[in-house]
Amino acid sequence: MSINDSNSLDRRVLRTKKVLKGSLIALMHKKDFMDITICEVVKVSDLNRGTFYKHYHYKEDLLDEIKDEVIFDLIKSFREPYHNVDTFSVGDLTSSAIKIFEHVSQHADFYEIFLKSTVLPDFQYRMTNVLKKLPLEDFEDKNPNSKVNKELQASFLASAIVGMIIEWVNDGFKYSERYMSEQLLEILNINSTDGNYKITKNLN
Repeated sequence: MSINDSNSLDRRVLRTKKVLKGSLIALMHKKDFMDITICEVVKVSDLNRGTFYKHYHYKEDLLDEIKDEVIFDLIKSFREPYHNVDTFSVGDLTSSAIKIFEHVSQHADFYEIFLKSTVLPDFQYRMTNVLKKLPLEDFEDKNPNSKVNKELQASFLASAIVGMIIEWVNDGFKYSERYMSEQLLEILNINSTDGNYKITKNLN
């Protein structure tokens, strides 16, 4: 087989897998994953069962690959602001450099399902854990605050980002990607305020 034939075959495989994944996501918007059959997936895909089994043994394998791809793209989007740089400062960060909400928008169908599906209860934990590990693995603080536990700081940031994503999806993406990025940037920079607040509710 020539290189061109091999590339053509690879593209066909990728196209086939993309169709199967799209079909499964579409079906999951209509019914519970446990009630979906492989026959339904291939019917929506306009493919046959033999084609499905060339790539996956079970529908769970297909779903796992979708989740892995979403996580891979989530990691890529998180790292985008400091991709190919030697140093990184939150103070220099711009909203246009933040790509996480673009990622969520591109995978909107999946994230909508993730919030309502009974087969993805671990995905929020996986997202949070991944977003916690990235700054711990990727950053070395040049001016560390000895009073701050870095793991707790990373956990706080990860939970905040995931919380914003969940709120955005639950609200039907009523805000733009740019607005969400701007809000995240403001939240990251909130420590520049004096931290004094007026209590607006009677707590007695």
